[in-house]
Order: sequence, then structure tokens, then C-alpha cells
Amino acid sequence: MKLWSLLGNSQKLDGGAMFGNAPRAVWARWLPPDELNRVPLACRALLASPLNGRTVLFETGIGAFFDPHMRERYGVVEDRHMLLDSLAVAGFAHEDIDVVVLSHLHFDHAGGLLAPWQQGRAPELLFPNATFVVSAACWDRARYPHPRDRASFIPELPALLQASGRLEIVDGAHSAALGDAVRFHYSHGHTPGLMLAEIVGPDIVDGEAHGGVVFCADLIPGRPWVHVPITMGYDRNPEMLIDEKRAFLEDKLARNVHLFFTHDPDCALAQVVRDDKGRFATIHDTPTLQARSLAA
Repeated sequence: MKLWSLLGNSQKLDGGAMFGNAPRAVWARWLPPDELNRVPLACRALLASPLNGRTVLFETGIGAFFDPHMRERYGVVEDRHMLLDSLAVAGFAHEDIDVVVLSHLHFDHAGGLLAPWQQGRAPELLFPNATFVVSAACWDRARYPHPRDRASFIPELPALLQASGRLEIVDGAHSAALGDAVRFHYSHGHTPGLMLAEIVGPDIVDGEAHGGVVFCADLIPGRPWVHVPITMGYDRNPEMLIDEKRAFLEDKLARNVHLFFTHDPDCALAQVVRDDKGRFATIHDTPTLQARSLAA
């Protein structure tokens, strides 16, 4: 099995929103803001093939479904569908994808499911041969969003996924589409049912899989958020998220599971470590993955 990191459309969002109650003087050292106080963010997907005999895409980024006005509002940099370009560079097309795993259905993680915006055309679903794997709680949240995060969802997307006939809703550690090759962890501090997909590693120690890769989604958007107290203003329950993050990182450290970041502009993959004061950090930061073996 090989792994690719695929850049989708990038964003610039308000730094204060991205770093919650952390002071600007602190977070500006990690991600320097522009003149509008916005920080650069990637929307990075992970491609694995063959995984359980399938070509699997973990998330799709924000895509290019926004009209020009909304693209400007949400700081989307490029006007074309960058994920499709990245797939092509890796030697794939969206029609080649067998499974798309979605951590949740906020538009910056699921918008890439849709074809690029065109004047007068209704949203259209890409990936015509893929099974779409979504957690039960995230599915419910997308269909019946809370006023606090209603703007984070694409209203037409649930109906398009349902109509595809290829939607798999899961609420356990595994899915029918991927079997034991992928293990799901869940978090609720950012959004209910955030699904963190771990590609199970090749080594078994005391009955536990070691050496895999986990898609951190919005539990840990990038390296700055590995520091446990750092949360986002977008998180629904920051204290819950902090507790979930600490337990998550302790588990991944113990099992040498590497972290894959979707929003870090400069790092796709890293190994988690902890210093003598108990603070988590990363080493072996890797900017891109190009047909990398899981065991590498």
C-alpha cells in the first residue's frame, strides 16, 4: 500500500478564530497573519491505495463549489478544483476512487465532493464510483445542524449523498467498505461524531496495532494544535476537546501512530513525542507524501 498527501484548495481564515483563546502574540509565531489577521491553511486529503483492495480517499477539502462572492468571504484562494489537479498528478482521477472517508461534513472537509461552481448549475456530486463513509452523529448533525454551526454545512449535500445510493453510515470502530484495515476513533468536542480514521499499522504488540497513520481532522488541525490547551473558536466544547485530544495523543504516542494533518500549510505527516514536562510535540515533520509506504 502507498500513501499520497493531496493538496486541495487553500484558505485564509481569521487567526483569532483558528486559535480560540490563545493570545495573538503566541499564535502569530506559529502562523504569521496577513494584514487582515488571516492565517494560511491547507485543505489536505490523504490517498491510500490499495487499502483493503480499494483506492481510498480520506476527505476532499473545501473544493471549488462556492460562487465567487462566497469564495472571497471564506478566504478560498484558488478558483479551480485543486484536489482534482492533485489527484491527476498522483496518477488518479476522481472516478478511480472506491471509498471516500469523511471525518465530518463541514464544507472545508466535504466541499471537494462537489463539482466546481458554474453559474446557473445546481451542485453536482463527483466520485461516481465511491462509497461515502460518514459517522452516524455527523450525518445527523449535517441534516439537522445547530444554529451555531449551520453556516458550516452545504445544504444540498446530504440529499446528494443519500441519492447516490452509495452512502455508508457507521457508528463503530470499522466500516463494511474498509473492514479491519481502518479503525475509527470518535471525538465530540469540535462537532458531534467527528470520525478520526486510523490506517491500521503492520505491527501487532500485545494485541494492539502499531505503526499506522491517523487522519487528525479538526481534533488536531496542524502542528500548533498538538499542544493540548490550544483549541479553535469553531470548537463546540473546547474543554471536552482538550480532554479528548490528550487521550488521543497518549494512545498514538504509545502505539507509534503517525499524525496526518489536513490544515497545516507546511506539514502533512509527523510523529508525536512528549517532553519531560509532559507536553506533546512533533518530530520527523514531513511536508508531502508521494507514493510512500505505510512502513516507511
